[in-house]
Amino acid sequence: MIPISNILKSYDLKKLTIAVLGGHSGLDVCHGAKKLGFRTLAVCQKGREKTYSHYYKSQDGKGCVDEVMLLDKFSDVLDKKNQQRLLDLNTIFVHNRYFWVYFKDFNKIEKDFKVPIFGTRHMVRLEERDEPGNQYGLLKKAGIRTPKIFRKGGEILSEKNLSKLLDKHFVNMGGGPLLVKAAEEERGYERDFFTITTEKDYFNERSKRNAKLVDRATIEEYVIGPQINFNYFYSPLAKRLELMGTDTRRQTNLDGFLRLSAQEQLDLLQSGFRPSMIENGHIACTVKESILEKAFELGEKFVKTTQKVCKPGIIGPFALQGAYVSEQGKEDFVVFDVSMRIPGSPGTRFTPYTGYLHGETISYGERIAMEIKSAAEKERLEELLT
Repeated sequence: MIPISNILKSYDLKKLTIAVLGGHSGLDVCHGAKKLGFRTLAVCQKGREKTYSHYYKSQDGKGCVDEVMLLDKFSDVLDKKNQQRLLDLNTIFVHNRYFWVYFKDFNKIEKDFKVPIFGTRHMVRLEERDEPGNQYGLLKKAGIRTPKIFRKGGEILSEKNLSKLLDKHFVNMGGGPLLVKAAEEERGYERDFFTITTEKDYFNERSKRNAKLVDRATIEEYVIGPQINFNYFYSPLAKRLELMGTDTRRQTNLDGFLRLSAQEQLDLLQSGFRPSMIENGHIACTVKESILEKAFELGEKFVKTTQKVCKPGIIGPFALQGAYVSEQGKEDFVVFDVSMRIPGSPGTRFTPYTGYLHGETISYGERIAMEIKSAAEKERLEELLT
């Protein structure tokens, strides 16, 4: 990989372009960048480009996407001619989950993509549960509570050993529900989660799915409590952690299923219906003020751990996703997922937390653009890019 300092020497820092893949949080990034005066570019895949090339294209003083790079498939952004075009436009790329799930080999992005990325490019692979030193390893080192793990992702147990493990939990230990975190067969980047309350449930669900994917799934404690995503921003310039907002998820087809009566749910399940937890959207929500200090403590622990283990550590956006539990009159937050890049919810700016700090609520895209603009003016861009 070419050193960032060498790339920046060829850049006109007064004519920077902020680029994203067209999806996930692309509009949020483009809107914020445009607001701060940057040129914006969306890399789009044919057949999925109209949101960026038409509906939100910059024209007549409206819209936020100045230019679209239209490709046959997202991974074509790695082609040398496409990378050179981005470099010629003085591009800083803001990565999101799209930027990783459409590339089968993380090494291609980490080593072959020459365009500077805002954020820590080598940390996103740690979201994967079968990756060495993954998010759970970081959370453990940070002293952050996670669900109890019964089988690690990628760990394959014999049917006999797994049966003993589940039987011990459900019968001998009187355990509650477990969550099986498998990959979706059709779209490997999506998650096909399901809950089980008996050993029989596991093998019944396994029979309905791709057995190889289920056999490699993580099995963990199902945390019963209100689910909250704490969305953060760590500024290397200010050396300060900020809470961008809080939200919760809307999932297909679980949300609709939960709105049915108990009898209707039972009838559906008996007919072979499978509830799924594929994320479709988010709802902005707030937390009571007494929770905020704990939320900041968790975020700061995570940042400090990444700075020790994955230098230079987390840069900019990340999220700790989990649920609150009540135990013996005390509340505790259990983290079951980490986003090592911009989360997918643009609704965080509709919570009050950035307003308490900045005077007005701001989006992730705007906060990223603020950091890039400040770093460019202070000649400190190298601290934000990898």
